[in-house]
Amino acid sequence: MVLDLPRSDRFALRAATLPAAVVPGFSGPTANGLCSADLIVAQGKIEAVLAAGMAPAGIEGPDLRHKMVWPCFADMHTHIDKGHIWDREPNRTGDFEGALAAVRTDREASWTADDVKTRMEFSLRCAYAHGTGLLRTHIDSLAPQHRISFEVFRDMRARWKDRIALQAVALFPIDALDDEAYFADLVSVVSASGALLGGVTYPMPDLDRRLDVLFRTASDNGLDLDLHVDETQDRNVLTLRAIAEAKLRNRFEGAVTVGHCCSLARQDDSTAEATIGKVAEAGLSVVSLPMCNMYLQDRQPGRTPRSRGITLLHELKAAGVPVAVASDNTRDPFYAYGDLDMVEVLREAVRIAHLDHPLDDAATVVTSLPADILKVPEAGRIAAGLSADLVIFNARSWSEFLSRPQADRIVMRNGMGIDRRLPDYCELDPLMRG
Repeated sequence: MVLDLPRSDRFALRAATLPAAVVPGFSGPTANGLCSADLIVAQGKIEAVLAAGMAPAGIEGPDLRHKMVWPCFADMHTHIDKGHIWDREPNRTGDFEGALAAVRTDREASWTADDVKTRMEFSLRCAYAHGTGLLRTHIDSLAPQHRISFEVFRDMRARWKDRIALQAVALFPIDALDDEAYFADLVSVVSASGALLGGVTYPMPDLDRRLDVLFRTASDNGLDLDLHVDETQDRNVLTLRAIAEAKLRNRFEGAVTVGHCCSLARQDDSTAEATIGKVAEAGLSVVSLPMCNMYLQDRQPGRTPRSRGITLLHELKAAGVPVAVASDNTRDPFYAYGDLDMVEVLREAVRIAHLDHPLDDAATVVTSLPADILKVPEAGRIAAGLSADLVIFNARSWSEFLSRPQADRIVMRNGMGIDRRLPDYCELDPLMRG
């Protein structure tokens, strides 16, 4: 798409089509969750959102002819520390156990600070070019990797602060907290990094005790939690309810996010309803990772998968639980594909999870909702006073938007178009073995 964006300090974007759900306070008419508006941009911020045709005639700026304008995206669950290792350590079985084994092998062989830094930088360049402005990454945190990768993350966050707001979560199996020396050191690194505690939960006889330790530690250190939960098709696995009960039992006041929750969709209706009720009572937030879960879940040789691997997004939303979708892994053993492009994530999520009919709120699951969950309420919205961090699409309707990859989009940051050239994969060649 070619669009002549003005270079002046104050200009208008006329006749834009906006997802109404991410335009707080807009009072104009809407249809199919979309509204038509004129945007006034001044000094890199949105000065006003007006009904279409109401921008003063004297302000220069293009007529968008009803092209869509979105806020920049919030990608709230990624793994940029392990991204882009597929070519040197692929998952040869394509299943979850194969992914764990391949990542373990690659981490032990190759995850130096320079290696992690190069791959993180590559991932962020992709996300930035696609229009992401806020990103949370989980960081593999078994010793000694936690000290290596969090140091890289802190440097990356500082260098990228004017382009992508970065958050990090320590990722470790919940049984690792039994190593008191390691866990104390991890908590100190997380606290010093302004990060979150995470973890992977799975059934074990004393899960409640371990959850209590995790919640008390988070509370004592003022840390929020973001957990990997029930990433399996085994209907006998349901630690999600235990997490909700632990939050209530410990009177934990911080934020708790749970990702995946795949096995919830395998439960009978009464069990699922009871669990969702407890999740709502505890005030958890849920993020689904549809592309990665469809890749890994229910994979068996020579058999077509029966299950989609996604959690019960519609039922959770109906219960008042905040739900979002995100990229998850990128070109690593957990997901062989992807490019940290939230348009792709949303397009696939709409199809996989039936986030349509109607599409009125679909835009929120990659913009305002994850921004709220990540406690950055100024992100993922278009409103007066906010930065003019916008993505302009050639599409004019939901059908046009969701039918093509929108590769010709324009990304604006602080009211100015950015260079959208994606990094070349050949830049990663020096990291590959053999």
